[in-house]
Amino acid sequence: MAFTWRYENASGEQVEPIVPVEGEHTAHPNQGDAESWIGEYWPDLLSAEVDQVSLLEDGAVVYGPMSLHEDLPV
Repeated sequence: MAFTWRYENASGEQVEPIVPVEGEHTAHPNQGDAESWIGEYWPDLLSAEVDQVSLLEDGAVVYGPMSLHEDLPV
């Protein structure tokens, strides 16, 4: 299993961050690691013009889209 994030603009279209974000294309071994990563790097993604994200497991949506414009739960 691999967990990854799909980055989207406010319209829901898939986008790439306009500046590189550390680990943006990392496949995480479990959901917890993926969520820890987004919890740390969501401000960088927001600054790179990513508005929302969806969590994928082997390409299938687990949940999302989730806005980056609000504080994420810890």
